Amino acid sequence: MTTSNQSVSADGRPAGVTSLWKLAFASIGVIFGDIGTSPLYAMREALNAVVTDPAVNLREAVLGVASLFIWALILIVTIKYVILLMRADNKGEGGILSLVVLVEHMLKHKGGIVLWIGVVGAAFFFGDAMLTPAISVVSAIEGLSIINSSFAPFVVPLSVAVLLALFIFQYHGTAGVASLFAPVTVVWLIVLALMGVAHIADHVEILLAINPVYGVRILVAEPRLALFILGGVFLAITGSEALYADLGHFGRKPIHLAWHLIVLPALLLNYLGQGAFIYTTPEAISNPFYLMAPSWGLVPLIILATLTTIIASQAVITGAYSMAQQAIAIGLIPRMNIAHTSESESGQIYVPQINWMLLVGVILLVLIFQSSSSLAAAYGIAVNITMLMTTVLAVVFFWRTRALPVYVVMPLLALIIVVECAFLASNSLKIVHGGYMPILIAAVIVVTMRTWVRGRVLLAERLRKESVELKGLLGSLERRPPTRVAGTAIFLQTDPVYAPSALMHNLKHNRVLHDILVFITIETTDEPRVYSSDRVSVEKLPLGAFLVMARFGYMEQPDVPSALRRCEPYGLTIDPMQASYFMGRRAIRTSRRSAMPLWQQRFFIMLANQSARAIEFFRIPPQRVVELGMQISV
Repeated sequence: MTTSNQSVSADGRPAGVTSLWKLAFASIGVIFGDIGTSPLYAMREALNAVVTDPAVNLREAVLGVASLFIWALILIVTIKYVILLMRADNKGEGGILSLVVLVEHMLKHKGGIVLWIGVVGAAFFFGDAMLTPAISVVSAIEGLSIINSSFAPFVVPLSVAVLLALFIFQYHGTAGVASLFAPVTVVWLIVLALMGVAHIADHVEILLAINPVYGVRILVAEPRLALFILGGVFLAITGSEALYADLGHFGRKPIHLAWHLIVLPALLLNYLGQGAFIYTTPEAISNPFYLMAPSWGLVPLIILATLTTIIASQAVITGAYSMAQQAIAIGLIPRMNIAHTSESESGQIYVPQINWMLLVGVILLVLIFQSSSSLAAAYGIAVNITMLMTTVLAVVFFWRTRALPVYVVMPLLALIIVVECAFLASNSLKIVHGGYMPILIAAVIVVTMRTWVRGRVLLAERLRKESVELKGLLGSLERRPPTRVAGTAIFLQTDPVYAPSALMHNLKHNRVLHDILVFITIETTDEPRVYSSDRVSVEKLPLGAFLVMARFGYMEQPDVPSALRRCEPYGLTIDPMQASYFMGRRAIRTSRRSAMPLWQQRFFIMLANQSARAIEFFRIPPQRVVELGMQISV
C-alpha cells in the first residue's frame, strides 16, 4: 500500500548520500517555485487592510500577521504535507487522485463519495493551474512600475507575452531547461533570505512573532479584519499541494531536506524582514517586497523574480498534465493525446488539449483582472478547497492504516481541518471580488467529469444488453466455422466477457475470420506503474483465439503493440505491426428514454466526439486499422 521513505535513483536503486542531495537540489527547482514566489504579494495582501486602519496598533498588527505566516507554514506545509501526507503514497506517487485510488483500495469500494471528493479537489486544482501562472508572472513584472510609474501600462502586455511564450514552448518538454530550474530557484531563495536578514535589523522585535500567541491575539483583537488577514496569510501556502503531487518525482527524503534546510528558512526570514520593514516604513505596504530592495538591485531582482515565476508556472502546468493523465486513466475525462517529451523520464509529458485550455484561461484572467492585487482576490479559494479535500481523505487513510499513532495524528488533522475551514471562510469573502472565477472553472470541470462518467456507465450498460458472450459465440463458431483467411486480427474490447461489436460487424458483413484471433482488454490498475512481469496475461479460447489482458498503471501510457510483444512466452507469437486491428467506431445518438437529460446527452456526445481516437491513444499503427461503424444511443 505505502512505500518506504527510502529515495530511489533514476535506475530504481536506493539513492546514496550524493544522489539524495542531488534529488533534494533538483526538487527545489521543480516543486517549490509556487510557494517560493508567494513573498512577492502575500505579506502585502495580509497587512494591507490592517496597516491602513488607524485604529489598529501597528506593532501588534505586524507581530500578529508575521506570526500567522510562520505558523501557517509550519502547520499546513511542514506538518500536514511534508511529515504526514508524504506517508500516504501509492507506490511512491502522490497527489489527490493517487490518494483517492489508495483510499478506495483500502475501503474495497470504488466510486461513491471518495471518488467525488477527489473529483472536486482535482477540479479546483485545474482552476489553481490557471490562476498560479497569472498571478505569479503579473506580480513579478509589476516591479517595473516601482522603477518608473510610466512602465505601469506595459505590465499586462508584457505578462501576456511571457505567458504566451511559456505555453507555446511546452511541446518541447521541460528536459531542455530543467537543469536551469534548480539553480535559479536556489538563487532566488538565497536572495529572499538575504533581503529578510537585512531588514530584520530594522525592527528586531519582529522575532517575537515566533510566539503563536501574537497571531491568535491579532485575530481576536480585530475580528472585523480577521478574515481579511487570513485571506492574505493563505497566499503564503498556496504552493504546498505541489509538494505532495510531485512526490513520485523525487521521494520523501529529498523533499524533506530541501524544505527544512533551504526553502522554509528562506521564506521565514523574508516574511520576518518584510514585517520589520513595514513596521518602520508603513507607506511601503503598496509593494513591500520590491521596496525592500536597494535601488541598484531592483532591475536584477525583477529579472530573477520573472524567471522564478516562470518556473513556478511551469511546475503547476506540468502538474496539470499529470493530473489530466490520471483522470483519463481513472475514466473521469475523455481520452486525450499524450506526448512523452523525454526518452528517459516517463513523467515528462505534454497534453496539447490541456495546454491550450490553460493558455486561454490564463490570458483571460490576466486581461480581466489586470493586476496581482485583483488576481489575489480570485486566488486562494481553488487551492483551499483542494487542500481541504486532501485533508478529509487523509483522515480516512490514517484512521484505517494506523501508519502513525491515531492519538497523535487525529488531533493534528482535526486542528488542520479547523484552520483550513477558517482559511476557506476568509477566501469566501473574495467570491464577489473575483473568487467566483475558480468556482466557475471548477463547476464546469465537475459537470464535465460527472457527465462523462455517467454517460460511459449508461453506454456500457446499453452495449452489454445488445452483446453476446465471447466464449459462447466462439464455441458456436467452432462447431460451424466460417471461412478463415490468412493473417492476424486483433480486436480491442472494453469488457472481456462480451464479444466486441467490431467482431459482430465483421462476421455480418465480411463473413470471414482470420487464422489468428486476438481479443485484448486494457485494464488500468490502482497502482501508478505495473511491473513488466505483470503486464499481460493470456487465455486460450475456442476457435484457437487468444484473450489478452494488458495492465497499465494510471501513470502509464497504454501501448497495445508493446503489450502484444510480451505475449510470446504464453504461446502467442505475432508481429503487432503486421496484424490487422478491427475497431468499432460508434456514432452516439440522443434518446428520449435515456436516464440522462437531453442537454447532458448532447454534452456527452460532444465530449465523445472530441475524445482522442483509440488509434493514437493506444499507439496502434494507423495503417493497420479497420474501423467498422455502428449507431448507439445513451
